[in-house]
Amino acid sequence: MDWKGRDVISVRDFSKEDIEFVLKTAEWLEDELKEKGSLDYARGKILATLFFEPSTRTRLSFESAMHRLGGSVIGFSSASSTSVKKGESLADTIKTVEQYSDVIVIRHPMEGAARLAAEVAEIPVINAGDGSNQHPTQTLLDIYTIKRAFGKIDGLTIGLLGDLKYGRTVHSLAEALAFYDVELYLISPELLRMPKHIIEELREKGVRVHETTDLKGTIPELDLLYVTRIQRERFPDEEEYLKVKGSYQVNCSLLENAKEGLKVMHPLPRVDEIHPEVDKSEHALYFRQVFSGVPVRMALLGLTLGVLG
Repeated sequence: MDWKGRDVISVRDFSKEDIEFVLKTAEWLEDELKEKGSLDYARGKILATLFFEPSTRTRLSFESAMHRLGGSVIGFSSASSTSVKKGESLADTIKTVEQYSDVIVIRHPMEGAARLAAEVAEIPVINAGDGSNQHPTQTLLDIYTIKRAFGKIDGLTIGLLGDLKYGRTVHSLAEALAFYDVELYLISPELLRMPKHIIEELREKGVRVHETTDLKGTIPELDLLYVTRIQRERFPDEEEYLKVKGSYQVNCSLLENAKEGLKVMHPLPRVDEIHPEVDKSEHALYFRQVFSGVPVRMALLGLTLGVLG
């Protein structure tokens, strides 16, 4: 399987075999890190992180991943400090940055921006989120986290909760879960339902899909609850946001009706959709989920750079 030079733009570009290969590589790298402390596979390589939107976990975990592989990082965390403010096009920015680096990670508010960057660049481009479209590396670390927690994915009943309309994490995750034998509950306010085309694709692939607004009634059915923030910044109308703000909160009282082994995930940041009291419970998996970003992104960087074997 030749990964060198490959772009990572959308979950739709990957097969189940691709996903499993990344997971196995991430697991191997996690073990390597525990054994050796630091690695040098990417020595002499440079990652450019181009973040046109705010980020904490994604940007820092990519930078951590590159450093732990022995490489270096350049980039920016705000377009306001770049020539974009002077009117430079995205294509020109990409063509410039690739002269200084070996791989590009980009986050951009415009859907399709990562695909455009990949078409322009001659080095690998990894999508760190493009508008409300795709977030493939988050999906891979989510799948990795689930598999590490449960030892499997097949046979699980999974709930996706919150902003299913604009949430790029749940769009990508749902599409990846279609490779597995899972049952999905889509839990959201009516205004934030999963896009119809995604639901239709899931059902065409044989996924059992249920739509509901009832979180409390659904909790007892679930092995995993994936919670998302209702994203104020994605709403074109402030009044529409206010209608759904605070629709759900996961707390210990709610979880009393859950299976003993239920796990709760969240791509973070959270606002008030998971009460901090859940953090200390055995249900909380979201901080392990954060850690998973490092070995998974190490795997993607190492594979696309062609330094892992």
